[in-house]
Amino acid sequence: MQGKDLVILGAGESGVGAAILAKKNGYRVWVSDRGVVSDHFQKELDNNQIEWEENQHSMERILQADEVVKSPGIPDHIAIIQQIRDRGIPVISEIEFAARYTNATLIGITGSNGKTTTTMLIHHILKSAGIHVGMAGNIGDSFAKSVAENDYDYFVLELSSFQLDGIQNFRPHIAVITNITPDHLDRYNNSFEAYRNSKFRITKNQQPSDYFIFDADDTAIQEGIKHTQIQAKKIPYSKGFIPPEATYIKDNQIHSTLENNHFMIPIQSLSLKGQHNAKNAMAAATVTQLINIRKQTLKDCLENFQGASHRLENVLTINKVSYINDSKATNVNATFYALDSMTSSTVWIVGGTDKGNDYEPLLPLVREKVKAIICLGEDNEKLIDVFAPVSELMVETNSMSEAVKIAYKIASSGDNVLLSPACASFDLFENYEDRGNQFKEAVRKL
Repeated sequence: MQGKDLVILGAGESGVGAAILAKKNGYRVWVSDRGVVSDHFQKELDNNQIEWEENQHSMERILQADEVVKSPGIPDHIAIIQQIRDRGIPVISEIEFAARYTNATLIGITGSNGKTTTTMLIHHILKSAGIHVGMAGNIGDSFAKSVAENDYDYFVLELSSFQLDGIQNFRPHIAVITNITPDHLDRYNNSFEAYRNSKFRITKNQQPSDYFIFDADDTAIQEGIKHTQIQAKKIPYSKGFIPPEATYIKDNQIHSTLENNHFMIPIQSLSLKGQHNAKNAMAAATVTQLINIRKQTLKDCLENFQGASHRLENVLTINKVSYINDSKATNVNATFYALDSMTSSTVWIVGGTDKGNDYEPLLPLVREKVKAIICLGEDNEKLIDVFAPVSELMVETNSMSEAVKIAYKIASSGDNVLLSPACASFDLFENYEDRGNQFKEAVRKL
């Protein structure tokens, strides 16, 4: 494709990364964004002498492309994508494009929850073992930019369903699905099956020499396996005992028995607490066992790893009240884990952009653990309808500082104040990081 015309739709992290990689490989590159391009990305494009436009999509020029790379945030069904495809122009994701230009061994992790922590943990273990490894995708720099700027031996990639929707030949040597619970259903016509199938695209091009690692306790994954042709070697992890080749829990210890290699670590030794983090550790141990990481290195890393920001992050303790930032909980299942891990009475800050959420699974935990609910969003009606019958106190707010001040007044010694929104952040914040950072700043100002 060198010397051909490449159009990139979207001038965010993935679009600009793809543009830099394309320019390096001899493409004629043009970037088009329907919105405003941030100053940071404008500078990157200008510094790399890449043409771009903002606040519009100039269709005449777009339809002259030999190939189009689209941002994962752009849905497949919108008119512009249909128009491009009707012209016979291939539309791919930045993940697909970047994979063409690296010979690194690829490890891909997807799932509704846990994928960030699992990706970071695998990267931490491989880096500690002295492997020349990069981490990219839905975390940190885009995959394309990382490929353009580095020559890694391994890449650990966090992959969203949106990124996987645009792949054709992308093939990870090791693929992981951590779990599948309802999320982003607004993007998939409210079809959980369509969302599940999107996740399973991670294994679409794998061969018998590759590995597919999955949580065998997850019913949606079990269902997906029944409906997907998987050529890779399947390796499960589970809370139950599932020999011969698997990672499992027995006698409060994680055991991993793979290719005549046995690893074991007590759950209480893990630096990350909670049953969901035990699962993340199992996934990471399975992957790194396959790469023959020394057992002592693996054990040390599982014992000293510090988790992702905005995921059950302890911010401060004020007047014996713990303030916990779980802004990354953008769906109900993530919030379920957060509430489940609370060991004392909790003031819960929840709300944002609802993605077709079903809050019913949270009701037993709210009854048991939550003393007050603070709704933080532009539209809290659904939250109030569901939780008012089981909550003695519900308050509506529309700013983080107000939510934190009210929580401070309500909480008593020994309580938790938990930000775990169960929703996307785009009504009041730029993204979940902005939401979490505003929470931390508001707590520090108390």
